[in-house]
Amino acid sequence: MRRFEFVVDREHAHAVNETFTGLRRLRLVALLVAGLAIAATAALVWSGQAWGFLLAGVCVLVAVIALWVALWTPHRSSIEKLYQDGVLVPAVVSDADPRGIVLLALVDIAEPAAPVRSWALITRKVRALPGHSPQPGERVPAVAVRTDRAPRQVGERWQLVTAMPIAWGTRDDAVIERAREAIAEAEWSLLAQNLALAARVKRTPTKRLLLDPQHLPSDLG
Repeated sequence: MRRFEFVVDREHAHAVNETFTGLRRLRLVALLVAGLAIAATAALVWSGQAWGFLLAGVCVLVAVIALWVALWTPHRSSIEKLYQDGVLVPAVVSDADPRGIVLLALVDIAEPAAPVRSWALITRKVRALPGHSPQPGERVPAVAVRTDRAPRQVGERWQLVTAMPIAWGTRDDAVIERAREAIAEAEWSLLAQNLALAARVKRTPTKRLLLDPQHLPSDLG
């Protein structure tokens, strides 16, 4: 798997990295749910009713799950870890408007040990893309990040994957250019040839479209 190492600018990433912001929001919601579940448990036990004890058991389970998510998210949302664990992938701007920029990325959604690669196009709408032009076709090096909350993939494919731009982790144009050059030209060309598919990908529930292996360059087999 292709990794890309660079020094993450934490101040910059905290300000613009939308993946990190989403994970931080998840933790806050989990803490809120845990607090409400604990309060509900106390009230139901205090009621002394038999049915109250049954519901209290359910609330305890909800609190435990929510607390697990809240404790697990900080480990998951470490900016350095997200970039360190992510595979370097190509993405291009497919279209832009005042509401945001849509990225079309090429990712391998097969697990590392799978006998066959599973290449797919994915889309992601972002609010801002510092260090890049919003023009269609702009090359945006990124890393693939799992966004499903399951601890393991299902079968031989990751269920949900998104693209996190390198530009969300650094303000250094030289780092972005180095990442861009580390991606094979065949991958950039494949994205350019499939820009028209971005609208179709956006309409899918998972924002993902598997590519036919027979239509891929030989080095992506």
